[in-house]
Amino acid sequence: MTPFWLALGFLGQSLYGVRIIVQWISSERLKCSIVPASFWYISVLAGAILLSYAIWRRDPVFIFNEAFCLFIYIRNIIMHRKNPEKPTV
Repeated sequence: MTPFWLALGFLGQSLYGVRIIVQWISSERLKCSIVPASFWYISVLAGAILLSYAIWRRDPVFIFNEAFCLFIYIRNIIMHRKNPEKPTV
């Protein structure tokens, strides 16, 4: 395993952690559970990084999971852009 790919894998996983912290802070500020648009953008970035890592590892289960999740994240961004005034709850 090369240091570059190992670092990329850790970066992707770290971004997944960051998105949960962003969601938590946003919910605490509004005193209700919400999913801010930034959560989905971070999810796309993390998912794309981890998909690259999964392809490099040639892991079909990991590739399928990341590709499927990316579809969901992108779909949520599209829905948010169509209705930005409605919070994602």
